[in-house]
Parts: sequence; C-alpha cells; structure tokens
Amino acid sequence: MRSDSLLRMLEVIDDYAIFLLDKQGNIENWNKEAEKINGYKAQEIIGHNISIFYNEEGRRNKLPELLIQEAMLKGRSQHEGWRLRKGGELFWAFVTLSAIYDDNNNVVGFSKFVRDLTAKRNLEKTAEEYARELEIKNRELEQFVYIASHDLQEPLLTVKNFIELFKDEYKDIFDDNAKLYLEFIDRSTERMRNLIKGLLDYARLGGQQSKTLVNCNTLLDSLQNDLFSSINASGAEIHYQNLPIVYGFETALRQLFQNLLSNSLKFKKPGVVPRIEISVTNSESYWHFEFKDNGIGIEERYQEKIFVMFQRLHNVTAYEGYGIGLSHCKKIVELHGGKISVESVVDEGSTFKFTLRV
Repeated sequence: MRSDSLLRMLEVIDDYAIFLLDKQGNIENWNKEAEKINGYKAQEIIGHNISIFYNEEGRRNKLPELLIQEAMLKGRSQHEGWRLRKGGELFWAFVTLSAIYDDNNNVVGFSKFVRDLTAKRNLEKTAEEYARELEIKNRELEQFVYIASHDLQEPLLTVKNFIELFKDEYKDIFDDNAKLYLEFIDRSTERMRNLIKGLLDYARLGGQQSKTLVNCNTLLDSLQNDLFSSINASGAEIHYQNLPIVYGFETALRQLFQNLLSNSLKFKKPGVVPRIEISVTNSESYWHFEFKDNGIGIEERYQEKIFVMFQRLHNVTAYEGYGIGLSHCKKIVELHGGKISVESVVDEGSTFKFTLRV
C-alpha cells in the first residue's frame, strides 16, 4: 500500500483518473476522479487488472501488457484510444503509465494517469465532418462556376450574335417598334451576361490564391491610374497617406479598394467636386480603414441592404451597375477576417468602415 499522504494528494487532482498499480498491472488504489471516469467504486475494482478497461480488440492485441512492458523498460509509456467504462460504454482516453522505483532503482509498481478526451474527440470528429461537407460544397460550387461560365453564357452569346445578324440583315424592313424590341432584348442579354460574370467573380473570390504583403499606398497609386478617366472627368480629390502594408490576397484587396473608390465617384452630388479621404488606424489585431466621401449618402434603412447581392437603391437609368460591387467588398473583407459597415447621412456623404486582420 502507498502512504496516506500520497493517497490524499491523488484525491485533489481533477480531470485525471490516477491509478496505483503493482508490477503485474493490478489496481492497488485510485482517486475519486477514476471512479467518476470509469464508473466503478473502489471496492469493486481494487485487485483487478487494468485489462478490465480494454475492449476485446485491445486485450487480443495484448495492449495492456505491452504498455506495462514499455513502462518497465523505458520508465514511461503512453497511448490514446478507446477504453471501457463499467457497463461496457466506450470512452476515448489518453493514458500515461509511469514506473515507480524503490531505493535500489527496481520497479515495484506503476502510476497510471488517464484523461477522458471523448468530448474533445467528438468535437474534432464534428470539425472533420464539417470540413468534408465544406469540401463537397466547394466542389459543387466549382461545378456551378463551370456551368455558369460555359453552359449559361454560351446561349446568351448566341442570342446576342443573332441580334446583331438581325440588325444587319433586316434593318431596312424593321419598323421602329421592331427596332425597340430588339434593343430591349440586346440590353437584357447584356445585363444577364454581366450578372453571371458578377456571380462568377463572387464565387472565385479567395479561391486558389495565396496571401502576400500588399502595400496599400502603392495599390491606391495604381488604382488612380486605372480610374484616371473617371477621376479626371469629375475633378475628384483623393487624399491618403501613410497607409499600411497588409498581409492578404492582393487581387481581392485591389478589387475591394477599386469598388469603394468607384462607388464614391459614381454616387457623387451633382455640381459638387467629389472628395474622398482614406485613413487607417491600428489596434492589436486589426487595421481599421475608413473611406469617407461627400456624395449623395444612403438612407439609414438601406445601410445594411447595400451589402446584399443584386440589391440596388437607384434606377439603372440614374446610376449604372448591377448591385454586385458591395457584396464583393463584404466577402473580401470577411476573407481577411474583418467586417464592413457604412455610416451615412443623405446629401452629406458616406463613410465605409472595414477591418483587416493584422
């Protein structure tokens, strides 16, 4: 038997079932946590061999004996696997078996520490199953992308080509109504093509890309060149300085910044020179960006709606677009572990705020 002080010490250790074994692996004593995990009272289990906690396969493979032999030779052995509670219920355990020596360095017994990891294993299994389901859904999405890029766009292209043929070959016999109808068909076809392209771009965001260091100052300098015509036509003033270098998907971040700049240029107030101010602050885990403009603003009731795919607040004749850009922005920000929102006052302007993880 072990000393009373050692037994009292074992009783105050939570979460671990602790056994004291003789050289053959027979149980001499254990703590209250062992009763809780294994389901036996001390008087039911003292004197039994630890093989009682192993299922048929474990006993057939002589797993208890092998763990004892390893602990005797090396001083310690470990194993993770299924064990049996009283009544035959299985639980997933992590076991450490350590040799106990006398004053002459002879093995006189073993201590056995057991931790019940069933909940952790079930959580990992759920995560693995979710990952598998997500992989299947991603493959289905890739299949959709393929169908959308080929099977849907091909007939649209055919319709558009035949419209052009009609215009060329029969323009002399079409009256004004017929020409108007063809124009409507042509516009609708082009709109459908752009909507499909928007869906494809949305689906591809974040796929097959690697994160790199992106200099936001350089990125915005480049975007001003790309948007030169719009900026020059409106006389827009764009102000930014000391923007950070962030770790992210360069193409996606470029699209994010371009969409926000384009929005500010598009939704400018008539007769007012657009002014766009871009600023950044830093916290422990995030970069906090703000794109502030002096445009037409957004009513409060629409300030969440604008980030939903295909949601438009204005007639297409007043402002071009398909209601896709800000939904792209939202997905890009979320790909970088952040969130996006807008604060706006009608006729005063909007401030788009988003975070990117450092």
